[in-house]
Amino acid sequence: MSLLVGHIPYLNCAPFFHHMPDFGFSGRLLRDVPTRLNALLAAGRIDVAPASSFEYGCRAGRYRLLPALSISSVGAVQSVLLLASDPIESLRDGTIAVTDASATSVALLRVLLREWYGWTGRLAVYPTNEVERIIAAGGAGLLIGDRALRAGLSGTAPCIYDLGQLWHEYTGLPFVFALWIVHQRAAETKAAEIQAFAVQLQASLQRSRQDYVALARHLATDCGFNATALVAYWQAMSYQFGETHRQGLELFFRLAVRHGLLPEAPPLCFFGDPFSVDAFKGIT
Repeated sequence: MSLLVGHIPYLNCAPFFHHMPDFGFSGRLLRDVPTRLNALLAAGRIDVAPASSFEYGCRAGRYRLLPALSISSVGAVQSVLLLASDPIESLRDGTIAVTDASATSVALLRVLLREWYGWTGRLAVYPTNEVERIIAAGGAGLLIGDRALRAGLSGTAPCIYDLGQLWHEYTGLPFVFALWIVHQRAAETKAAEIQAFAVQLQASLQRSRQDYVALARHLATDCGFNATALVAYWQAMSYQFGETHRQGLELFFRLAVRHGLLPEAPPLCFFGDPFSVDAFKGIT
């Protein structure tokens, strides 16, 4: 029996996955965009993935969470951006193009615009390359992942808003974009493998964080970013899940309920007993 693990092929996931083979990982990886991995996880076709926090909110009863891990930001995330020709305050009843690759970022955009800007417009879903075309033509659009990172660094639009930064400015809390989510069936039938995977994941992340420069130099040529930009990007990310992350996630769920995006705020249910990242400091 081996794990089938979802892998988002974005640079923010590289610190989790790069060193996994060094710690004995022998499962299979399935690479895809967040929304596709959400669907596969919901159907039980993959066992575990760094999946959208909004997906957990939608179907929490099917899942368990790996403790202590997330893909979050405490302020700017750099790779979830609203780009427009005009200031955000002027978008009150306008249409915003959004990528079809993300669930959490689209939900966050709705929450931010409705809760703090009185927005009454609509979101129109397009393939990512079409969103970029709309932005270039003077429209407003949401980009995520490596495409957003490139757009932000190149100054693609006159007005660029980092959704992680906006969330932090208004709430003072981290925003949890993704959680390590385990399908309930895998939690029941592959418990030992999931536990081993959690240890491998923590160890791989720790080794990456010990030398982001080496990881950046390894990836820079193929990904098109310079090593300095990559290191700054990873250092700005928060890969843990602590008390303030929990508060931020629970607030997001409550606001999603308020604005009709979720029927109710789900409880956070973990795989096994929650464990601290301190338990993995000895693994190198």
